[in-house]
Amino acid sequence: MDDCTSTLDETRCEICKSAKVQSYCDFCHVNLCNPCTGEHILDKYDKHKVVPFHRRQSSLIFPKCSIHQNRTCKFQCKNCIFFVCSFCIASKEHGEHDLIELTKVYETKKENIVKDTYDLENVLKPTYCELALDLENKIANLNVFYENIATTILEHGEEWHKEIDNLISKLNSEIASMKSNHLEILQKELCDIIETKSSIERTAESLKKIQESSEISQIIEYSYDNKEFSQLPSLVNVLLPTFSPKPIEQDKLHNCFGDITQLSVEETASSPVESSTSEEVLLHDFELVDTIKSGYDRIHSVSYENEEKLWMSGQTGEIKCYTMEGVLLREIKTELNVVPDNIIVDSFSVLMYSDPRTYTVYKVENDKSVAVIEVQEWIPSYLCVTATPGNLLVTMYRYDRTEAKVVRYSGSIENQTIQFNEEGKALYSLNDKVKYITENRNQDICVADFGAKAVVVVNHDGKFRFRFTRHRSASRSRRFTPSGIATDSHGRILTSDYNNHCIHIIDQNGQFLSCIDNCDLEFPCGLCVNNEGDLFVCEHKRGNVKKIKYS
Repeated sequence: MDDCTSTLDETRCEICKSAKVQSYCDFCHVNLCNPCTGEHILDKYDKHKVVPFHRRQSSLIFPKCSIHQNRTCKFQCKNCIFFVCSFCIASKEHGEHDLIELTKVYETKKENIVKDTYDLENVLKPTYCELALDLENKIANLNVFYENIATTILEHGEEWHKEIDNLISKLNSEIASMKSNHLEILQKELCDIIETKSSIERTAESLKKIQESSEISQIIEYSYDNKEFSQLPSLVNVLLPTFSPKPIEQDKLHNCFGDITQLSVEETASSPVESSTSEEVLLHDFELVDTIKSGYDRIHSVSYENEEKLWMSGQTGEIKCYTMEGVLLREIKTELNVVPDNIIVDSFSVLMYSDPRTYTVYKVENDKSVAVIEVQEWIPSYLCVTATPGNLLVTMYRYDRTEAKVVRYSGSIENQTIQFNEEGKALYSLNDKVKYITENRNQDICVADFGAKAVVVVNHDGKFRFRFTRHRSASRSRRFTPSGIATDSHGRILTSDYNNHCIHIIDQNGQFLSCIDNCDLEFPCGLCVNNEGDLFVCEHKRGNVKKIKYS
């Protein structure tokens, strides 16, 4: 049974009080059955509007006046905040008060309700659905995570058992050697004693024979000196080895074996979810000015040199320079024809690029690549020329993909490393994921960390300022995937959202301002901004660079 039929079955006529409702007077706001409908309109009042019950309340229902009976209020007194009828307006009490039509208040509030409903269903609900999904994934992976820790402890324990077994085997070998030496000493002594005992027995037998002899001369000539046997041999006193077990000290044992870091629970402050009615959305005029075809199947980076030159790099070993009209001017081959991670043009119009295979940052002089920065065990990735002449910021990660950091260079000399916050925790995701970097006009260092799904901002000294995680709305329902970053002359931060096909704009304090999502962007990545406020966006899979005017 549907809701409409159920409501009809339950609702009764307000005149006869017994029959099921069939109709509704949209003017009098009365439920009617068919027989009572005729009675209701017999008063010949021409404003009755009887409609089928399911189409009821298509007209506005004004509140009744609390002072004047049977009068409806069509205004609201701004001073008293009361609903007032025409009699109230005519009275002295509201004579000079400001009045507003209830229909206008109704329409304004109705619009707010529609917008709030839209936000609840299309902004907040998807946000919480994604948060719930993220938590469900974490719960699903919880067993695996803790099982890995338990396995590591077990394997380490087995290594300890092996070492203890080796130690016991070594001690047992030492005991066996001692036992063999001890046995050898005792057996030698036993042999000497047995030999002496045999001599004594032989001598005793000889004396017995003499004793039985009848020859006088043999008896008289007998002479015996028992010193040979009476002086007992010296016996070796062997001190037996002992084993002195050390007491097992649990604390020291624990420290030697290893520690488990305690479960740390902290709240990560995310950017507030902006509603579609937010007053913070200040920017809204975006215009697609031009599209430049790069010739790459996949494009990664774009860098503005001047009003005539725009540099690009993609999934090949060539770096290209185009005019703003899309005419190819130059093509530079990288060292060993390696695909560069990133390109940048400094204030002296010197082109630079990072080479992940040789762990090197190059500059281009006379179409030749000259090494500027060479590092060991760290792979330089994304580059940023700073306001300080000769300074370069470089994001890099360890060759084993276990650490990431930002390094400031003056020429080829490293003079600052940014890796941890004040609590010693990593600022950036510990992997080789995209980490585009730029410097804001206030010298903040801004990193679009694809792996962390966040824009991470620190000040000039490397002190953490804020993280921007996303701006959610119906058209941006997928997880925030920052894959490019730039700043403009107003200190605004622009970051491309790869999977949501848009550009987020935030102020220098992390407050969301607007979102460019009306320029048919597809998988945006590398960004740059010129002094005139033009934004250049790489479309990764299309191989295009789009020029967008924003205000």
